[in-house]
Amino acid sequence: MAFTRFLFFTLLAHTFNLLLTGEHSNFSLTDEVRGVYQAIVRIEVVSEKGSGGRMMKARSTGSGVIISKDGLVLTNHHVAGKASRLTCRLHNGDELMADLLGADAMTDLALLRLRLNENGSDSKPLKIAEFGNSQKVKVGDTCFAMGSPAGLSQSVTKGIISNVALISAGSQSFRLDGENVGELVRWLGHDAVIYPGNSGGPLVDRFGKIIGINEVGIGSLGGAIPSNLAKSVAKKLESQGYVSRSWIGLECQPLIENKTSGILVSGVISGSPAEKAGIMAGDLITQYDQKKVSATIPEDIPIFNQLVYSKPANKEVKVLGLRDGLKKEWKITPTHREPAYAKEKELKSWGLTIRNFTLMSSLEAQRNKKTGVQVHSTNRGGPSASAKPSLVPGDVILEVNGTPIDHTKDLIEATRKLTRGKREPVPVIVRFERNLAQLLTVVKIGPEAEENQPVQAWKPWLGVSTQVITRDLSSALGLPRTTRGVRVAQVFPESPAEQSELQCDDLLFRIDGQVIQSYRVEDAEVFGNMLKQYKINSTITLSGQRNGEAFDLQVTLNKRPEPPNELPKYEEETFEFALRELSFGDRVNRRLDLNQSGLVIENVEPAGWGALGGLRQGDLLLRVEKNSVDSVDGFEKIMNRLITQRKKSVVFFIRRGIHTLFLELEPDWDQEG
Repeated sequence: MAFTRFLFFTLLAHTFNLLLTGEHSNFSLTDEVRGVYQAIVRIEVVSEKGSGGRMMKARSTGSGVIISKDGLVLTNHHVAGKASRLTCRLHNGDELMADLLGADAMTDLALLRLRLNENGSDSKPLKIAEFGNSQKVKVGDTCFAMGSPAGLSQSVTKGIISNVALISAGSQSFRLDGENVGELVRWLGHDAVIYPGNSGGPLVDRFGKIIGINEVGIGSLGGAIPSNLAKSVAKKLESQGYVSRSWIGLECQPLIENKTSGILVSGVISGSPAEKAGIMAGDLITQYDQKKVSATIPEDIPIFNQLVYSKPANKEVKVLGLRDGLKKEWKITPTHREPAYAKEKELKSWGLTIRNFTLMSSLEAQRNKKTGVQVHSTNRGGPSASAKPSLVPGDVILEVNGTPIDHTKDLIEATRKLTRGKREPVPVIVRFERNLAQLLTVVKIGPEAEENQPVQAWKPWLGVSTQVITRDLSSALGLPRTTRGVRVAQVFPESPAEQSELQCDDLLFRIDGQVIQSYRVEDAEVFGNMLKQYKINSTITLSGQRNGEAFDLQVTLNKRPEPPNELPKYEEETFEFALRELSFGDRVNRRLDLNQSGLVIENVEPAGWGALGGLRQGDLLLRVEKNSVDSVDGFEKIMNRLITQRKKSVVFFIRRGIHTLFLELEPDWDQEG
């Protein structure tokens, strides 16, 4: 397997070298295309997405292209649109942090700005790529797809344009944040090979101009967002961070019969500007704002949508058309179009992710207003899911303890007031809407009640592990089959057993003359239960056999070391992991010095900041920054100080088996709030 992987990457590197040097006639590049290659950026993304009642963190990679001297990078929304941290690697290996200026789900585009001030004064000017005119692209034109597939270094593949108006089959086939990308985008189809990770990289013509931004792979074809559309969206994202669009609530489809020209109205959203203007399903639209329109095939619809969405909101538009063959005229005043969905937020004390309503999401939910907070996802073991009835995705929270909840900020503030200073969960009455019904439930929010784990009474301890002398083992050791007792399998260091010179392989038959009645596997607890009858500091006599010789050995029992379940624990909420202090058993089983300091990582939440930084269950935490940790209290004080300082990153030094390593945990403090 390792050799296969080595061979794959060797061949891949050789192919890239041929590509760049022009040593193979099928892959020769012009100087203009070579120049664009140096503008490719590999993007490493840390993103957050609501799921399972939490904001789940993830790492991914994608591609981008530098389009300006001041460090603007164009890529896909699905690459960087939900990013909380962006690191870009340039063609020469330099790495720079970047900021997300804006993202547009409807066209799947996002714009970043490199932090050039962090690159040093002696850095060379950026290589940039220029836009070409996608309207002039023809089927059969040569094209080059550039990017960083699978997070590898930059690459180029060659192909031809196979389609200049490629759309996805069906209106629901490609959605981002609730938006149907096919509403506006007709891809440039091409057969230049692209892989996951190529997304956001440029599609370039033979003159070295950007003619598209690679977005999807459909079978053996790639699909790129045309450069004219990408350039227009990039300008708007640079100037205002979003794309302003208007909305009229009109749904259209191609003509069923091609006896005339126009676009068929398939539906009108209730309460929309189109309905108020009097447009009805079945009408034909022939002219929109003095521009003739027509759609005979599905590929024509995105062009009409681009025209409608581009008009300014609150400015009247004249629409001409036909109804039952008679000419009609309508006057529509578009409204501002909000995103399909608002960004989700996490409420840890509820075990929920929530979001506000937008115009589009309230219409989809068939609600006549945008007030209330929509449940986006729930934690199956959290307070909201445990309520009777439980809250489920799609429910709308209207009130908490009689206080109206119109927006997420209202629920966050109400939660803060209800839980401030509380050490146990607080029951609150929640009024919520499900379909047409308004229900009440009680959710216990706030800090979890501390587990009531009664401390076990101190018990006497010998400091050995044993195995039962079964009848088969008796026969194998040359003992009578009627033998009862245990074999010493391990002697713990600094234990009463070690101090009394008890040894591994010793056979024990009696305690103070009483037979150890163990001869079946299920008798494993008999020896330990006999020891429990004694008090701490009691001296007992163990009778047994060593190397065929009988012996009597006196041992003074000591106090049992604390087991893991009785040691102090701590849950680190910001980084989402739990740890506890080292037990005696930990030190012995991990072959550590008995004075070894450190804390054991007991649990790491999937997709949390700890997991994203590489922390694993079972790791031994030795230092935080430069501070050694040997107690939960000490760790909590260190972390509280670092969290207050909002350090860009927190470095953990851990031990994992025989290895030690440094882990860099980098939370997004803005998101943590």
